[in-house]
Amino acid sequence: MAEEDNTETIRPEFPIGRVKKIMKLDKDINKITSEAMFLVATSTELFLRLLAESSAKVAIEKKRKTIKLEHMRIAVKRHQPMSDFLLDSLPLSTQPVDRPATERTRSNPAPEKPLPAGTRRIDDFFRKPPSEDPVEINVS
Repeated sequence: MAEEDNTETIRPEFPIGRVKKIMKLDKDINKITSEAMFLVATSTELFLRLLAESSAKVAIEKKRKTIKLEHMRIAVKRHQPMSDFLLDSLPLSTQPVDRPATERTRSNPAPEKPLPAGTRRIDDFFRKPPSEDPVEINVS
């Protein structure tokens, strides 16, 4: 009996040409084999899938439907290998995740800083001038 060949072709989702361009941005890389490009594209795809799935779990735990930066930070902190290299690259979140949006808005504006001499705020440009007495023009 002949054995059937059950090999499937695995194709990464990322375009190989784009992966090659990104890899060539590194000055230390001169030539890239097709096997290396395939492995980088596939491993990037697997890494992003892991990051997205773990971030989605955190968002579900927080009873949210949208994944936010803070959910990603928590997911990265929970996975030690990811945390070692990625946590410092993620920007810090500016708003807490657990508070509704209405509580995050400020009721009073921040105090204005004094402007340097000779400058004015752009708001003044769009604001109507204060009511003044109308100027009369005599047509002679």
